[in-house]
Amino acid sequence: WDDMGHVVTNNHVVTIGKGGLLDDADEVRVTLVDGKTYQARVIGRSVAYDTAVLQVFAPLEDLKPLPIGTSKDLEVGQGVLAIGNPWGLDHTLSTGVVSALNRTLATEFNTELTGVIQTDAAINPGNSGGPLLDTAGRVIGMNAYIPPATGASVGIGFSIPIDTLNRVVPKLIAKGQLFRPRLGFDAISDASAQAQGIARGIVVQLVEPDSPASRAGMVPATMEPNGAIKTLGDVIIAVDGHRLDSISDLGAYL
Repeated sequence: WDDMGHVVTNNHVVTIGKGGLLDDADEVRVTLVDGKTYQARVIGRSVAYDTAVLQVFAPLEDLKPLPIGTSKDLEVGQGVLAIGNPWGLDHTLSTGVVSALNRTLATEFNTELTGVIQTDAAINPGNSGGPLLDTAGRVIGMNAYIPPATGASVGIGFSIPIDTLNRVVPKLIAKGQLFRPRLGFDAISDASAQAQGIARGIVVQLVEPDSPASRAGMVPATMEPNGAIKTLGDVIIAVDGHRLDSISDLGAYL
């Protein structure tokens, strides 16, 4: 990632177990292109972004950072290259194109990745954490997803965009963890709102005291014991000029 010995990978790469039994790996080792293996430690991780930062105890001159590109101007059809260790076959290169942009994907940590890059470059078990490059060799994403139904490549793969990593990784290096923004309000479910005649928007149900929502003057609805809306308060229909139809729209935008 940089000239300080930091390596970026997926959080699930340095996590053991599945489902509700996930735990941090006790030991992490990194093998460089010359075949030498070094101890490393996890200095920062974000479950929300499935991203982890390692400090690798190798000579700094042997850790050459890749040039960082941008993902905001990617276009469907653009050529890409993926590097990883599929099925343990180290330093494997596969090629493809950007198949789609701005995908939303669920992770095994019960979080959602947004703005994800979809590619048809072959991504198999062992590709996670490897770079997705443009044809100039610049990092535009980090390969993160293997189709769960088969555990093998089915002509579709996904990468966390580099613009997201550029926001997340420096904070993980500096602080070790990433705190997501706190709004300070709860909303009734989209299905319940629609069932009560509110076609779109987010119905504010509860405002936490001394929270950003409270300080902004947000007004909650009053509710009947059966969950029906008694008196409607604020309904959020847009943020920064972007239309919101559901609670997930707000989460994705933030």
